[in-house]
This record gives sequence, structure tokens and C-alpha cells, in this order.
Amino acid sequence: MRRGLPASAFDGTRPHIAIANTASDLVPCNMHLTEVARSVANGIHEAGGIPLESPVMGLGETLVRPTAMLWRNLAAMQMEEMFRANPVDGVVRSAAATRRSPRCSWPPRPSGSPRWSCPAGRCSRAPSAASRWVRGTDVWKLSEDVRGGGLSEQDFLASESSMIRSKGHCNTMGTASTMGLVAEALGMVSPGLAGTPAPDARLLEGAHASGRRIVEMVGEELAPRRVITEASVRNAIVALAAIGGSTNAVVHLLAIAGRLGLDISLDDFDSVGADVPPLVNLQPSGENLMDDLFRAGGFLAVLKEVRDLLDPGALTVSGRPLVDHLEDARAWDPDVIAAREDPLQEKAGIAVSRGDLAPGGAIVKPSAATPAALRHRGPAVVFDSIEDFRARIDDPDLEVEEDSVLVLRGRGPKGYPGMPEVSNMPLPRKPLERGVRDMVRICDGRMSGTAYGTVVVARDPGGGRRRAAGPRAHRRHHRPGRRRAPPRRRGRPRGARRPHAERGDPRRLRRPREGLAEALRRARHPGGHRRRPRLPRRIQRLRGVARVALSPRDAPTSGAPAP
Repeated sequence: MRRGLPASAFDGTRPHIAIANTASDLVPCNMHLTEVARSVANGIHEAGGIPLESPVMGLGETLVRPTAMLWRNLAAMQMEEMFRANPVDGVVRSAAATRRSPRCSWPPRPSGSPRWSCPAGRCSRAPSAASRWVRGTDVWKLSEDVRGGGLSEQDFLASESSMIRSKGHCNTMGTASTMGLVAEALGMVSPGLAGTPAPDARLLEGAHASGRRIVEMVGEELAPRRVITEASVRNAIVALAAIGGSTNAVVHLLAIAGRLGLDISLDDFDSVGADVPPLVNLQPSGENLMDDLFRAGGFLAVLKEVRDLLDPGALTVSGRPLVDHLEDARAWDPDVIAAREDPLQEKAGIAVSRGDLAPGGAIVKPSAATPAALRHRGPAVVFDSIEDFRARIDDPDLEVEEDSVLVLRGRGPKGYPGMPEVSNMPLPRKPLERGVRDMVRICDGRMSGTAYGTVVVARDPGGGRRRAAGPRAHRRHHRPGRRRAPPRRRGRPRGARRPHAERGDPRRLRRPREGLAEALRRARHPGGHRRRPRLPRRIQRLRGVARVALSPRDAPTSGAPAP
């Protein structure tokens, strides 16, 4: 049924390679990927394979509501099932937007055919009236300036419209750039290709080489399970800390490791990457952009600085270990890629913190936070939902001070669909007018990789409504809260109880329970707060017996009442 192909395409000597093209006019970061897919197809043809391009679901965080994360797993399942069901020998997958990159590195559960991820590149930088170089991080900064009265809305819109002036994704160390580099550290991208600008012709050259290489991988039977191992995931954790990458990478790496059944947990990010110093001076943790990183030597030059922390046995899609590609790497600009002996910060990798609000672990990015706020104590200002937050954040009667801790709950997978990127919530107008530009914020949602600030991204998802079980569901307004990041407390072993957490102790936190039946009842009757009167157990048993004993022959007609 593959019409138009020569007879040699079916003699068993030419592998059929699928090209998963995520190009879509609905996803600005991916609009140019048809050109990239064409270069991949040319490389496959040149190596003797048969390219078969296929469109797949496109997701973009900037425009999709409520969040693209809601469909990440669905998009991964779509690709996995489609290419498993069709007779193909290998797959090349391209990605640009934040939720596409992790999905295109997603390994299939079975042994699977060879896979290759081809990055889409990032956009070029552009000057604006409000900033020398406008970038994704500036959106957060300039929007606060508008609300604080320091910038006109007209200048803000002019700067925002010039932020993306070419094809490609955000040019800061946001989630898209982070996952492209992390995918290379995992071994799923050709070493040296991640971080190449989208308008640069060398991206198409790399795409062509990717097409040639996937044909060779089919002959070598180099499947993803041989590439993505516990060693490669730990290499990715080291790389994440060295580049000062997005906290979203933690969520995606844990999902990828869990898909393959690897023994990787949140504790590994603390033990492996917490003490790795950030070496890349890029927004939002620094000053420069991805253009500067590419010019200064690229990602391989960064990895060479932490080579002693990398596992030398972790393979890449090239068939060789990752460390073998670091010999010729060199950092040309120390202002962009710092030396290991003179890092931007000491031990400022992704920090994992645990406490009353996040017993399962919370994530902090010290490199993008205000250093003085990493040890902080202040009153909590709690918002029950994003609607509550928007309604009260600029209220002149809001009791908020410069040392307040903003707590937004109900944004996790349980409390809100998709765990949206709202943790880096805008600051209240009152402190903004006083010149404050950062406050400690805690949320069970996610944080945009382009954003900055002292934001605690809590991993425990249950802080939704007060009826839902979750520690943040019990936080009260203006109860003094303490936020402490490094130095990290090692705490008690897993499973150990707090001294005051024994049963019967009045200080033990009580958590309300909600069963499935109650949740369904509330879904059927929104706004209903009263619980249905509970029938005596004896009557419940009789009703159950009556239903079971009822046969189809004795079933009531439409006009007869059911028992």
C-alpha cells in the first residue's frame, strides 16, 4: 500500500524509517520543522533507507490552555502506539516546544526499534525599546514593571512582539533549551547538535547526518534501552545542574526513567546534582542567551568541565560513549561558560527540600533565586485557587508585606488539570510599588523554565481543595512559615516518623478524607456542599441484596421505580 515506491523498497534490504514531524501552525516553535524533516529524509535516502514522514500531535506551552503538560503522556502514547503498529524499522523524532522535547526522548516500553531525536533549534535574539536583548525571561520582568508603574503598556507590547523574531524556540535556558541539551546528555541526540540555532544552516546539516545515522542504527540494532540507562540519566542530572536548567526537567526525567523501570528517584537529583556548580551564564540564572552559549563553545564544552562526574560507559546514538565526544570541546568565552574552578555559584544545582508542606519533596532552583531569600521566615499569604489569586493579588486591602510567603494551592495534578506553570506567580501590587521584585513563592504546580525568582515547586500534588488530602490544603493565612534551601538538611530516613506524629497525639495533622463516591457526587452536583444523609447499614445491606437478586426478567419497566 506504500504507493510510488520502487520494488527495491520491499526486498528487505532497505529499512523503512518514520519521521515524526511535529510541525504545526498552532505551535510557533515547531512551524519550521517540515524543512528539518526534509533534510532528515535526504539523509535517509542517501544511506539507502526509505523515509516515511508522518505528522504527530503538536503541543506548545505558550498558547495551549490550560497547559500543554495535560497532554504530554497522550502525545507520547500516540507516537509509541502508531509507530509500533506500523511496519517501520526506525524513527527520527523532531521537537522544539517544551512539552515536545521530553516526549520525543520518550522510550518505548518494549525493546523497540532504533530512535533518534533531532532538535529544532532556538530563535535569534532581538533588541527592543525596553531592553538591549529581549528574551523569554524579560516577559516576566517587564510585566512586573508595567504593574509597578515603571513601564508603559505600549512599550511592553512592543518589546513582547519583538521577542521571537525568527523560527525556533525560546533563546533562554527555558524548558525547551534545557530538554534539548538534556536529551543530548541522555544520548538521544547527536553529540554537539543540541543548541544549534534554528536559522543556522548547520542545523539542517545535522538533520541530514541524523537521517544517515538512523539507517546505520537499524543494522546495529541500537535501541533506546541500550542508550537510556541509569548511567545516562545520572549524566543528564549532572548536565542539568551545570547548565542551570529548568525545574521541569526533573518531572520529565523521572517520567522517562519510570517508563523504562530505572531506579531513579527524586533523591538522585539531590545526591548527584545538588553539589554541581552552575557554569553557564544564561538567562534566567545569568545574563546571556543561547546564541552566546553556541558561540562560546556549546554544550560539549560545558560537559567537559564536569567530565569527572559523568559515567564513562553511557552510550549515545552515535554508538560511542558520551565522554568520547568531549576531547575536542573547548570553551572560548569564560564570561559565558565558566571554568569549574571559578563557577558562577557554589553548589547551586537543583535543590530538593522536604518539610511539613512537602513531605514527598519540593524542588528549588537556587541559581535563579535571590540568595538572601534561600533562608527565609515570614507570614504566609494563601490563595486557594488561581481564580482566588487573580481576584485578590492587587487588592489594596490584601495583608501582604515584603517578607510574606505567597502560597498558591490547588495547581497540582489532583487539584487542577495538567499541573500548569503558575508557580512563578506575579507579585502583589503593594510590594511592587515599593520596588520589590522577588518574594518567596510556594506552589504545587510547575514553574516556567524562562522564569526567575525564589520559587518552591512542590512535588506533592494533593494541595487542592481542603477536602483533598494534601499538606498545603491545611496552610492558614499569616501562619509564620520558614523556607530553607542550602545548606541542605539530610533529615530522617524514609519511613521514620516525627516524634510528635504518633497516633493519638493532638499535634498530629489530621487530613480529611474523600472517597470516590463523594468525588463523583460533587462532580454531578457542582456547588452542592451538603452530604447526602447516610442510611443505616442494615438498610444499605437490604438495598444491596435487592439489587443483586433482581434478574433481567424481573427488571422494572421505564415507568416503574427501581428498588
